[in-house]
Amino acid sequence: MVKSSALTVVNEKKNLPAVRDENSLVAYFEKIKKFPVLTEEEEKKLVTDFQENKNLEAAQQLVTSHLRLAARIALAYRRYGLPLADLVSEANIGLMQAVKKFSLDKKVRLATYAMWWIKAAINDYILRSWSLVKIGTVAAQKKLFYNLNRIKARLGLFDNKELEPSVVKKIAKELVVDEKDVVEMNRRLGGDKSLNVVAGDDGDSEKIDFVVDTRQNIEGVLALRQEKQQRREALQRALKKLSEREQYIVVHRMLTDEPETLDDIGAKFGISRERVRQIEKRAFERLSASVKQELNDNNNLAA
Repeated sequence: MVKSSALTVVNEKKNLPAVRDENSLVAYFEKIKKFPVLTEEEEKKLVTDFQENKNLEAAQQLVTSHLRLAARIALAYRRYGLPLADLVSEANIGLMQAVKKFSLDKKVRLATYAMWWIKAAINDYILRSWSLVKIGTVAAQKKLFYNLNRIKARLGLFDNKELEPSVVKKIAKELVVDEKDVVEMNRRLGGDKSLNVVAGDDGDSEKIDFVVDTRQNIEGVLALRQEKQQRREALQRALKKLSEREQYIVVHRMLTDEPETLDDIGAKFGISRERVRQIEKRAFERLSASVKQELNDNNNLAA
């Protein structure tokens, strides 16, 4: 859903690349690579032209030159289980809002400023969409949403079971939130198992009574869950076939919330950023082929 505060350029310019669904992502990523990166002087001229003359073509050029930045940030959030196409679209909305509000008085490049708007747009989308029972946007809930799993991992708690009262108290104290909020968020992050709690003034209703079940039937749910599990297992086996360096690059470039840069990985292994890119591309191709082959073999056996 396009927010009203986004630039009107999205409606008036028809040649901006758009993400329509998951199937169009590859073509979209290839298309945005063709937009040139602006020099600092070019960026200043376009910003001035847009602000002083309301030139939407200048705004469009500012947006398209930063679409790769928006896509890269969106990719870092793909492990939240939401459609990547939606994440990219929300990132682009954040980018357009950044272009609209950017000023040369800020003394930074547009990319630095836009990064925060892009992340904010994605974060808001996740908070709106991630749970069957919508997670609120109050500060305490946001704090728990982004930090609870990290703290649990530090404490060695890697399952989705109910937290011990002592653990709840410790987490609540660390994050300065109510203990009941910790319990509630832990249940939500564990798969929305908190639907059977009292809701409403009558005291007789539960949250589940207010949730419309639009999911597919149980057979479909189980089949989808099994397919996801097979893909995860196939991915793990495929990773083990790669060299130690290839595994590191794939994991830290593609399978983490905050991917490392080519330069950082290059410095770690004493190779150039271009060499890291080549290894990443080759390893990803091998990984994809291996996973696809295993899944095809499993399907043939099932048939």
